[in-house]
Amino acid sequence: AKDCNIWGGCAGGIIGSVMLAQMAARNERLVHSFTLNVTILYMPMDSQMGIMATEGLLNKARKHTAKKGVLDGKEMSRMFAWLRPNDLVWSYWVNNYLLGNKPPAFDILYWNCDNTRLTSRFHTELMDIVANKWLAHPGEFESGGIPIDLKKVDCDVFAMAGDTDHITPWKNCYESTMFFGGKCEFVLSNSGHIQAMINPPGNKKSLYFTNPARVASPEEWLAGAKPNQGSWWDRWIVWLTERSGDLVAAPTALGNASHKAMDPAPGTYVLEP
Repeated sequence: AKDCNIWGGCAGGIIGSVMLAQMAARNERLVHSFTLNVTILYMPMDSQMGIMATEGLLNKARKHTAKKGVLDGKEMSRMFAWLRPNDLVWSYWVNNYLLGNKPPAFDILYWNCDNTRLTSRFHTELMDIVANKWLAHPGEFESGGIPIDLKKVDCDVFAMAGDTDHITPWKNCYESTMFFGGKCEFVLSNSGHIQAMINPPGNKKSLYFTNPARVASPEEWLAGAKPNQGSWWDRWIVWLTERSGDLVAAPTALGNASHKAMDPAPGTYVLEP
C-alpha cells in the first residue's frame, strides 16, 4: 500500500510518534492517520508514576537492566501492580491466599499476564524520553541521526484515554496530543489503562466523551464534552473509515510470493522460557 493507518498503545504510542517524526523529516508520506491509545509523551511529576521517577530510582533501573541485558516483562507487571496495591495485589492475596478462594475468571487480567521483555537499551531510552520530556521540545534529541520534531507530523491523529487510568493519566494524554502538528480528535473513555482500550460495543456500562474543540486545558475540554453511551470503538470506526480506502476481499491464504507464511499466531516467542 502506498500509505496506511497505524495504531500505537502506551509505549507503542511513543515508538510510533518518534517514527512519524523521522518520516516527516525525510518527507516520507507513508502514514495516512495515527491512532494513539492511553499514551503520555512525557512524565507528569504529579502522577503516581512521576512520584517514582526520581533520578536515583531511574539510575537504579538503568543499572539493573544494563546488568541483565533486558527488563523482564514480569518485573514490569509487578511495578504497575504496586502502583495500585489495594486493587492489584492485596485483594488477590486476601481472596486467593488467606481465604483460599479460587481466583475469579477475568479475561483482561489473563491477557495482561501475556507480557514481553524489553532490551536494556530500549528500556533506558524510553525512560529518558518521558522523564526528560524530549518529545515536548522539538529537536531535543535525535533518533537515527534525525532531530525529532512532532510539530512536523501533520497526519490526522485519533487519541483515546481512560478516565481512571493510573499509568497514563488522561489529562496528560490530552496534553500530549498538543505536541503534534496535524488535526487531532480526542476521546475520553470510562475505565482504566487496559479496560478502556479493550472495550468492544455491547457493554451497557460503557461511556465515552467527545468534544471537537481543541483547547489547551483538559479540564476545559471535559467541561464542554458530550457524554456518549457505548464504546468509543463506535466513534473510532467512523473516524477510521473516513480515512480508509475501499473494502477489499480478505486473502484466502497467509503470506504471498514475497513474504512466506511463518509460524501460527502468536508466534514462537511464547514457547521461550
